[in-house]
Amino acid sequence: MPAQQGVRTCSRTACSARAVATLTYVYADSTAVLGPLATFAEPHAYDLCEQHSERLSAPRGWEVVRLSLGTRPSGPSGDDLLALADAVREAARPVQRVVEQPRETGREISRKGHLRMLSTE
Repeated sequence: MPAQQGVRTCSRTACSARAVATLTYVYADSTAVLGPLATFAEPHAYDLCEQHSERLSAPRGWEVVRLSLGTRPSGPSGDDLLALADAVREAARPVQRVVEQPRETGREISRKGHLRMLSTE
């Protein structure tokens, strides 16, 4: 059965079931982490179907961390929306720039707008 566009399938060879979980490895800690399906397909992560995620095993000496698959919210949480609103407010604030005034070594000869011409005497 061909996969529908936008629907990710299991990364296991010859499995075309719909992916429900994402597997990543933390090599430095000898840990495999199985969690909810990632929002985007990552090149170093593996999407697994329900059957393969339940039967997952790791190499000897490795720890498997299984995060809850069924409690993931379908959209952004309230905290996500508040963080986004705060970021937009911060970006919209006017930036106060401190402009250092140059030391005058001569007297002002001419002025045009904010530009001044000083004599070198």
